[in-house]
Amino acid sequence: MKEKLYRFMMGRYGNDQLNRFLMILVLVFFVCSVFGSGFFYLLGLACLIYVYFRMMSKNTYKRSLENNRYLQYEFKVKQFLGTWKRDMQQRKTHHIYRCPSCRQKIRIPRGKGRIEIRCPKCSQTFIKKS
Repeated sequence: MKEKLYRFMMGRYGNDQLNRFLMILVLVFFVCSVFGSGFFYLLGLACLIYVYFRMMSKNTYKRSLENNRYLQYEFKVKQFLGTWKRDMQQRKTHHIYRCPSCRQKIRIPRGKGRIEIRCPKCSQTFIKKS
């Protein structure tokens, strides 16, 4: 039986990160359909069909392009969330301002009163409360 499955899957795309994400989305939609309307069930079913379509596809080039696009979006989201988390942790001890001319982020320690800040990128000075 295992050999038949191996032979059947030969030349097919299989599973990747996008399929794993879509399967988690399917589970979320099915759980939401228990508490909500049948619309979530239909969305989950559509995602499940798409997962199996991608898995059984023999056009591996297009499927890998889709996966690469997903990985680029995932990287951007993880990078944004990491930056946001770091900024939230630093808010206890620092103010984070943006330079009015070049929009560079500048980190200033709290509790110094009104100070003149010089942008390290464009050398413009501006006054802010720390």
